[in-house]
Amino acid sequence: MADQIPLYPVRGAAAVASRKRAAYYSAAGPGAERPGSCCDWLINICQRKRELKARTVWLGYPEKCEEKHPRNSIKNQKYNVFTFIPGVLYEQFKFFLNLYFLIVSCSQFVPALKIGYLYTYWAPLGFVLAVTIVREAVDEFRRFQRDKEVNSQLYSKLTVRGKVQVKSSDIQVGDLIIVEKNQRIPSDMVFLRTSEKAGSCFIRTDQLDGETDWKLKVAVSCTQRLPALGEDSDPPVHESLSIENTLWASTIVASGTVIGVVIYTGKETRSVMNTSNPKNKVGLLDLELNQLTKALFLALVALSLVMVTLQGFVGPWYRNLFRFLLLFSYIIPISLRVNLDMGKAAYGWMIMRDENIPGTVVRTSTIPEELGRLVYLLTDKTGTLTQNEMIFKRLHLGTVSYGTDTMDEIQSHVMNSYSQMYSQASGNNASSTPPRKAQSSAPKVRKSVSSRVHEAVKAIALCHNVTPVYEARAGVTGETEYAEVDQDFSDENRTYQASSPDEVALVQWTESVGLTLVNRDLTSMQLRTPGGQILTYCVLQMFPFTSESKRMGVIVRDESTAEITFYMKGADVAMSTIVQYNDWLEEECGNMAREGLRTLVVAKRALTEEQYQDFESRYSQAKLSVHDRTLKVAAVVESLEREMELLCLTGVEDQLQADVRPTLEMLRNAGIKIWMLTGDKLETATCIAKSSHLVSRTQDIHTFRPVTSRGEAHLELNAFRRKHDCALVISGDSLEVCLRYYEHELAELACQCPAVVCCRCSPTQKARIVKLLQQRTGKRTCAIGDGGNDVSMIQAADCGIGIEGKEGKQASLAADFSITQFKHIGRLLMVHGRSSYKRSAALGQFVMHRGLIISTMQAVFSSVFYFASVPLYQGFLMVGYATIYTMFPVFSLVLDQDVKPEMAMLYPELYKDLTKGRSLSFKTFLVWVLISIYQGGILMYGALLLFESEFVHVVAISFTALILTELLMVALTVRTWHWLMVVAEFLSLGCYIASLAFLNEYFDVAFITTVTFLWKVSAITVVSCLPLYVLKYLKRKLSPPSYSKLTS
Repeated sequence: MADQIPLYPVRGAAAVASRKRAAYYSAAGPGAERPGSCCDWLINICQRKRELKARTVWLGYPEKCEEKHPRNSIKNQKYNVFTFIPGVLYEQFKFFLNLYFLIVSCSQFVPALKIGYLYTYWAPLGFVLAVTIVREAVDEFRRFQRDKEVNSQLYSKLTVRGKVQVKSSDIQVGDLIIVEKNQRIPSDMVFLRTSEKAGSCFIRTDQLDGETDWKLKVAVSCTQRLPALGEDSDPPVHESLSIENTLWASTIVASGTVIGVVIYTGKETRSVMNTSNPKNKVGLLDLELNQLTKALFLALVALSLVMVTLQGFVGPWYRNLFRFLLLFSYIIPISLRVNLDMGKAAYGWMIMRDENIPGTVVRTSTIPEELGRLVYLLTDKTGTLTQNEMIFKRLHLGTVSYGTDTMDEIQSHVMNSYSQMYSQASGNNASSTPPRKAQSSAPKVRKSVSSRVHEAVKAIALCHNVTPVYEARAGVTGETEYAEVDQDFSDENRTYQASSPDEVALVQWTESVGLTLVNRDLTSMQLRTPGGQILTYCVLQMFPFTSESKRMGVIVRDESTAEITFYMKGADVAMSTIVQYNDWLEEECGNMAREGLRTLVVAKRALTEEQYQDFESRYSQAKLSVHDRTLKVAAVVESLEREMELLCLTGVEDQLQADVRPTLEMLRNAGIKIWMLTGDKLETATCIAKSSHLVSRTQDIHTFRPVTSRGEAHLELNAFRRKHDCALVISGDSLEVCLRYYEHELAELACQCPAVVCCRCSPTQKARIVKLLQQRTGKRTCAIGDGGNDVSMIQAADCGIGIEGKEGKQASLAADFSITQFKHIGRLLMVHGRSSYKRSAALGQFVMHRGLIISTMQAVFSSVFYFASVPLYQGFLMVGYATIYTMFPVFSLVLDQDVKPEMAMLYPELYKDLTKGRSLSFKTFLVWVLISIYQGGILMYGALLLFESEFVHVVAISFTALILTELLMVALTVRTWHWLMVVAEFLSLGCYIASLAFLNEYFDVAFITTVTFLWKVSAITVVSCLPLYVLKYLKRKLSPPSYSKLTS
């Protein structure tokens, strides 16, 4: 953004019109990076991404622009009118299952292959697709409505003819737009002017980065100074622009009215370029079922080949082969996907309805079973394990340390200092130092402590980025609001706004000891002393905190004494080299970190007027340079950061969330390995790991020493290998080095640890660790966090959980599940995750069993009747079998539970069994296949043995026995009865009995009503089901599952 703004004289109603260039420096946001893989490169070629270069913007004259810019409309829809149907169908037929059914259904249009009625194949497929298309269409329509609402918001635009109302989607580059308070900023703009006296305004960025605090933005000073009507301006002005002069799209103006010039619109705005499309997550259970479906398909082909071989390849055998494939197509159940999707929706509904975890939201309904398979839980620290509510705990001055119980001493020191100052100043208007020396009644040491405390408190009260905000009283509007606020300094009415909760905690503490920040704008700050006097300080320069510098500074001039002071505070790592030599700082920082406090070092340096003037001229020179501006500016500021006087060390505590300890204990007992990934210091992270019982009391902690080269990494890894059962603490930089050279070894060692803490992690590193675990172990990972910096980790994990925290909603919106407190994760995994997985596994296998049993009967039937490819059951019997007769009882398995929720919470060890994936494996699947073959064989052979004269009777007997067998099998599978299950069983039986009256074409009604029919059906059903009941009883007696030991 480092370009000059020449201002040309323009008359007219426009507030200001000027010619201006703005180079696309940091305004591009993270979206403008180089593409990663070949695919990205191809996509970029297809989408023809434009090169981002400097642009000339004509203020108020968008039509003068030579180049074309995108429209300023927001589009969140996945499809348009033409791509909707193809897009949805592609998403559906990606699955092997659905594609297979489409081919089978289409084959029915070929007369030679037609088996029975068309609707037996098309009805189930049509139903599945209809449900999906309707669901997608509703989602799509909602997105369309949201976009339309945003795009049609009206804004005022300044033109030569005055104000004009314009829609958000019609805004162009170069327009001068007026944005009112609480209105959304429609596009990326440069901030020219504000109605606020200070020349700055606050914006809320929670829509952009999820952070709830307000950000201060500054108007370009030369346009802010212009009078209301565009008078002739002075000769051309050159002014450098910085990030502070920009207003991003999708943020909200929190104070005053602003005027800005539009620089980037639509697809080129920062918020759009920052959004990446998250990957679609597919659960492990779905992948396993997909594998089983493929196995079933192979079985189907093999069975058909056997049939054709036994037939002896007579006649058009390949046609017969295809007919057999169609006859046995029920081996692969189409209802599997529908049942599972409905099951997932039911689990999501149960999770959201659970009163024990209020406020939980399921955002991705496709993976609730993943919650039952987790092995690694990666958690953020601040705001997730801790509350992100800071409390000032300790002030250390080198010789003396003040804790919470001795704050009143600080208060009296501050009061004494100011009362002495003023008593002397009132009698003698000279500076307050000489008279203070005259007062020798008090001991000398005491005075020095008193003045040092006073200096430290004053530094903390001045060196920050906090702004006091006063809520306007009701009924006070317009300009009078400002006049009102000037007088209304009541403490109840004041809230502090800052970009970090640490800073607010420090300023609230200085208020509690008597030095209150009452007013703050761009150029000045006002403090109120314990005696009620107002001290005014002029802010000459601000150096904001950045993650690179890890410190912030401010240069102020005391209005009463004209002294210029440079205050600075920052992390001990950054400050230890800047302050004068001392012997206590490093030790005390370590001590505080061990108590779990976040430390800040405060220092100052007095400047003479000449020193400051020299600095200012070099600083403004550096700010105007076009190349390497950041480096030059940093170099100038560093010239000041020498030999600063160390004032104090502050410690702020971040409290743990409610019930963090028992929750972590429970997760550990459930066999879940917990990794803590945080951006915090090593000491603080270790301390929180101990206090939250992430690392148990008895465990050793191995702190990985900082390594920079391959050799060092090798030695450290060897040292770590010798230790057993100890937690690992490693910093982001060392981790980076180890991953570069010894990725495999590090992953292997770390995965054996009971707990791992990674400190000083960047968001991208967090995501890399998640991916590393997924690739190395193949186990399921879950990431949980609460801030914008956790989003990449949440999206990379198999299952992402977001907490709605102090840092805003961004993480919870990006996550698959959103909870309100960390402790809820226990119930979410132990109860809901466990039961979702167990239920889906049972449901999936049962649906497969339902298809296998009827295919077995068809195979027996065909082989008895000379391998004829004739269907056993036709038309409605086949459709009814999979839907109305057995659907409700089978689906009611989603209500099944093996142990009560309280038990599951009490014995988290039950969860450990699930991670081995024994509920659904090739072993359990083969058991079901054997059951299906046994039952299908018994039902068919029994019917063939017992039927007398007519063939119609075979169909009647076998089909009735089949339905009864299915209902009894559901009863056999159920572990805990629910009243809805009983209803479903009887409802299905009732439906079947009622429908017998209408199925004259399949059944002989006269035969059905006889006693013979009833005993034959009963006999076959008993033979098919009784042995299984006996086996189940014996198995429970001889080797009971772990949960049954608890329930008995």
